Amino acid sequence: MAAPEKSKSLESWIWDAACSIRGAKDAPKYKDYILPLIFTKRLCDVFDDEINRIAAEVGSRKKAFQLAGMDWQKAKSGKDGKKQAMVRFFIPLVPDDPEQPVWSVIRKLSDKIGEGVTTHMRAIARENPLLQGIIDRVDFNATTHGQRDLDDDRLSNLIEAISTKRLGLDDVEADIIGKSYEYLIRKFAEGGGQSAGEFYTPPEVGTIMSRVLQPEPGMEIYDPTCGSGGLLVKCEIAMEENARDRKRTVAPLKLFGQEFTPETWAMANMNMIIHDMEGQIEIGDTFKNPKFRNKQGKLRTFDRVVANPMWNQDWFTEADYDNDELDRFPAGAGFPGKSSADWGWVQHMHASLNATGRAAVVLDTGAASRGSGNAGSNKEKTVRQWFVDHDLIESVLYLPENLFYNTTAPGIVLFLKKAKPKARKGKVLLVNASQIFEKGDPKNFIPEAGITRIAETLIGWKEEEKLSRIVDHAELKRNDYNISPSRYIHTSDAETYRPIAEIVEELDAIEAEARETDKALRKILKQLGV
Repeated sequence: MAAPEKSKSLESWIWDAACSIRGAKDAPKYKDYILPLIFTKRLCDVFDDEINRIAAEVGSRKKAFQLAGMDWQKAKSGKDGKKQAMVRFFIPLVPDDPEQPVWSVIRKLSDKIGEGVTTHMRAIARENPLLQGIIDRVDFNATTHGQRDLDDDRLSNLIEAISTKRLGLDDVEADIIGKSYEYLIRKFAEGGGQSAGEFYTPPEVGTIMSRVLQPEPGMEIYDPTCGSGGLLVKCEIAMEENARDRKRTVAPLKLFGQEFTPETWAMANMNMIIHDMEGQIEIGDTFKNPKFRNKQGKLRTFDRVVANPMWNQDWFTEADYDNDELDRFPAGAGFPGKSSADWGWVQHMHASLNATGRAAVVLDTGAASRGSGNAGSNKEKTVRQWFVDHDLIESVLYLPENLFYNTTAPGIVLFLKKAKPKARKGKVLLVNASQIFEKGDPKNFIPEAGITRIAETLIGWKEEEKLSRIVDHAELKRNDYNISPSRYIHTSDAETYRPIAEIVEELDAIEAEARETDKALRKILKQLGV
């Protein structure tokens, strides 16, 4: 076997491993095989490091394996009052030669490889309840119409590619392996077409959201549509970076998420563990059955809520809102219309905030303006008006075009705050960042300097020409509760970059206004007898 290589960057290695099956074009099709294998390689290498640590104390790896196994069983059963094991995860793969790495049990498979990998994955999951449903859900021996989905030759190539780099505690820090894992998820998203946005938010958008929310040590953070868990991870990173700047040690955040798709739920769990962050990720439809409840069965509340729900979901009915028993859809707001659940998700997030909570949610650009000026559904405008009138909207960020993997539309980030300071009451900060981007392939991106500029503008409530404005509620009301930053802040070439759909909506609103003015004028002239 070739020795594990150290020179190649982790990101290059991780992508090369993914491409070893069938090339870069087809790699995203195999993410459900690739992600669990890389994740398992990390678990095996970290377990090896822990065995070596124990072996240094007891004299040999053989004794260390035995001791770790007995200790793990005691911790699992709670015997002798033991709750904490000497290893975080126990890997029940013992090589014939105890001096060999644990991963070698998988690497040396030469016959019925798919069957062997599946058996080993399920054995690991049986020993580790936290991994059940995460790494044992994939059948590496699966067939379709009698043909293997991933034949042994390609699986062998993948295992060998993964084997070329060690992922232990002394080889890569949790933050580095986590970033590389996110890189792999992003690469899958690039090739994933319309489905990609369901599990992946561009990292710069998540970074802006997390920095603006300013999570504090020990806070509880919730994502009701968590996808691969990227927004939760970003909140933990933002908190730790802030703590490092202040040179202090801190308690980790308590992370909570819910995801509807089983494969993506598994991805979120792997992402959290590989970042060395502990969280609780539930599976199920948050809109119809949110899993996080308090002891009274009501909706649990959190310090911060982040989300990027699928835009314009149209399969929820008015009955879904009317039958809600969790007080998520208040009188005066309620049903935003059948065509889009965007503001339904905002209502769920608002209901999930505690008294001083803050939230950030990514929405379709149209959610900021639909219904204003009688353009589109007035029901969405009614919900938007409720949030403005209750002074819950802190700021709105208009993003550049072509950032997201399932659309070229720009999108907005809506920031909510339950307890706005007196100086900000009755006002909303609007930020038009449509020009702050660099061209990328296949997607545009916001550079680090742009991320910092946008985040500092939102945090400091700074006004800057062609970028940001503080708008009072009276002006929002005059504009029929249109809260789109592009309505109030015009960049030098705004007309070139603004989406056609939004321009059409504004033209409809102007025409409607003109009709009302004409009607009023005719009435006056009639009264004057003209």
